[in-house]
Amino acid sequence: MYVYFMIEIAALRALVAVEQQGSVVAASEAMGFSPSAVSQQIKKLEKQSGVTVLERHGRGVLLTDRGMALAEYGRRILGELEELQATLLADPAKPSGVLRLMAFSTACRGLVGPMLGKLGPTLAGTGLEVRVVAEDPREAVQRVATGEADLGVVHNWHSVPLVIPENMVHEDLCLDTADVLLNSAHPLAGRTAVEPSDLVDESWISTPAGAICNEALLAILAGLGRVPDIRIYDPDFSTHIGMVQQGVAVALVPRLGRPELPAGVVAVPVVNPMQQRQVGIVYRKTMTASPSIRHVVGLLREVAGGLDVG
Repeated sequence: MYVYFMIEIAALRALVAVEQQGSVVAASEAMGFSPSAVSQQIKKLEKQSGVTVLERHGRGVLLTDRGMALAEYGRRILGELEELQATLLADPAKPSGVLRLMAFSTACRGLVGPMLGKLGPTLAGTGLEVRVVAEDPREAVQRVATGEADLGVVHNWHSVPLVIPENMVHEDLCLDTADVLLNSAHPLAGRTAVEPSDLVDESWISTPAGAICNEALLAILAGLGRVPDIRIYDPDFSTHIGMVQQGVAVALVPRLGRPELPAGVVAVPVVNPMQQRQVGIVYRKTMTASPSIRHVVGLLREVAGGLDVG
């Protein structure tokens, strides 16, 4: 006797989201549904498959052994479905649909903005819509990996590696150099370059603790056995420039997306080693042949090729 059952894609997608996000609530936020809607999909999956996929654990839930096995199969099925939609079911000559792009803030200004400017005239009436969210590279990688976003613009300091999951592709775009910004009255302002040993006694403004650029700043003096004297934390590089202009701190600020420096602020390169980050793009392997991904990536490469940030 054979028993046949059908599993709905929506129910399978809900289980995979719970596995990836760690809870029903987090999965609902990632999917844009209510927790009750996700729970209903899970119950439907259990009824369709005849197995229990979640079990209570304190105030949360855990996947059962059967649930984990089903989620693993689910990821493969959803990946193959995404690849099918991105290739055989897509017109290679007509990028279309909604492309969710995540990028760090300076890339939004220096890369994504100009890319959108190129995108508008070339795709009028074709139906491609790009939605952009500014996000830290680590978060962008995570969201692209789990399917919450389609394309990420990320950066990778040589001293702070960015981990790329196996289900993703990473392509380099350009090198972005970071300079030390100094008040024009600062004793080092007239130098053509400075070394880490020149900066050990400075007072700094930095991005928040734990941010990749903050860790890159810490790495500058790590080889000298010193920790930067960070007096101010702020996520916005525009604030960093303002504080340097006031003469209250120095700052490490990348060139990509950096506005024209105001009077009283000078940029001096750091050498031995140079402070550079590799800017790149990430997307899921299943989206490699997507016409929308390929078109937007091509435009980003055009913009990157015309920058002078290395």
